[in-house]
Amino acid sequence: MTGASGAPARRPGPRRPIRVLLVDDERMVCAHLRAILSRAGDIEVVGEAYDGAEAVEAAVVLAPDLVLMDIRMPGVDGLAATERVCALPDPPKVIVLTTFDLDEYAVRALRGGAAGFLLKDTDPDDLVDIVRVGAEGHAVVSHELTRRLFGAFPAAEPARHQARDLVGGLTEREREVLTCLGEGLSNAQIGGRLFLSETTVKGYVSRLLGKLGCANRTQAALLAYDAGLVTR
Repeated sequence: MTGASGAPARRPGPRRPIRVLLVDDERMVCAHLRAILSRAGDIEVVGEAYDGAEAVEAAVVLAPDLVLMDIRMPGVDGLAATERVCALPDPPKVIVLTTFDLDEYAVRALRGGAAGFLLKDTDPDDLVDIVRVGAEGHAVVSHELTRRLFGAFPAAEPARHQARDLVGGLTEREREVLTCLGEGLSNAQIGGRLFLSETTVKGYVSRLLGKLGCANRTQAALLAYDAGLVTR
């Protein structure tokens, strides 16, 4: 295979592994997660932290692509640590770990910038897939579970009022895209519904995140719920 100049075309190099930081005050949990993830050839566990303060420091030093963050820890808990990590320049994606699927702490973590959450008893194969999806920047909470969560733990009225104010400054098309995000649609699905190219949808999503001050698609979806664009 040759390039336009006649010289051999360069093949793309191997993709860099997904760098993961594990955070849990129970070291056995970290060991279990490390054993599962280390079996995947495209995932590298770069470190462990055992409380929220260590997690923030490790995120700065190790620059992981994704953090698996326990919510309930002594000292600085996972909620505070998630907010601090998500506020870093060029922050990693954060997926929080919880024991219960309907968990108010998980909801608060999502509002704080987490891309999603998973249960500690998640199937090992599913765990690996979730890490891959989360590292790509996609939401890792299903629309059905999001609906149940926010039905069980709705935002306080000040948050709903702020969400409505933010949505009030959007164009009609931006509101349509935000509604689709709230319904858990992918870029391709949004494009199909709104008759837009996937590239155009990506542009809208990127601008929406900046305009609304959202860290990721999950936060934007929550804002759509809070503003009443999506029925719980």
